[in-house]
Amino acid sequence: MNRQYDDDFRNPIALEEESGQLEARSALYMARVMGWMCVGLLTTLVAAMACLFVPEIFYAVYGNSAAPIVIIVAQLAAVLVLSVAINRLSPAAATVIFMVYSALTGLTISTVVLIYDLSSIILAFGVSAFLFLAMSLYGLVTKKDLSSWGRLLFFGLLGIVAASLLNMFLGNAMLDLAVTCVGIVIFVALTAYDTQKIKGIYMTAAVGGYDDESPELRRLAIFGALTLYLDFINLFLKLLRLMGRRRR
Repeated sequence: MNRQYDDDFRNPIALEEESGQLEARSALYMARVMGWMCVGLLTTLVAAMACLFVPEIFYAVYGNSAAPIVIIVAQLAAVLVLSVAINRLSPAAATVIFMVYSALTGLTISTVVLIYDLSSIILAFGVSAFLFLAMSLYGLVTKKDLSSWGRLLFFGLLGIVAASLLNMFLGNAMLDLAVTCVGIVIFVALTAYDTQKIKGIYMTAAVGGYDDESPELRRLAIFGALTLYLDFINLFLKLLRLMGRRRR
């Protein structure tokens, strides 16, 4: 008998058990992705604290006008490498690049402590964590296909980048507020969209026979962690800009 015919008429209970096992595997895998994201955030925090409390690091980063530019270029290069060459990297190399990127981000955002009250930073971080968790859970459990959001969110990102660059010359407070608010909405939506997308890629790979410890899925875990890390960091910075009280 044809194999496909057999698969189509298997015991419904067996199919349900198989589906449940796949869901359980996907939950564990997404926990791994979230775990790596948290490692990235912790790395960012440690790097930021080191920059603030070790004078030699602070002056190496901000005592030279060229250093921040070099760091930003290195960040862009790290994201580009992970985005374009992720399938050609070993899982270990992808992990190292992600950790380096997280540390560099810590150096670049360490100055928020010098600009905003600590209470504002804690509040913005707490709100970011709540929104991120809520939207990630939504992306994991919803039966609605969020793929249609992709193009809209992509063009939304391009719009806020263009508006931000324009406002560097205009210095318009209302435009800055609008960009910040729209950015919050976009990164909240991206959190759900990216979470569902990562889970979907994993499910497709798992059904295709890939083991969770295969290089392909280990690389995906790192790339997924980077994607969600970027969503969280950008959401946090936008909320801090909206809610933060500046030091006097």
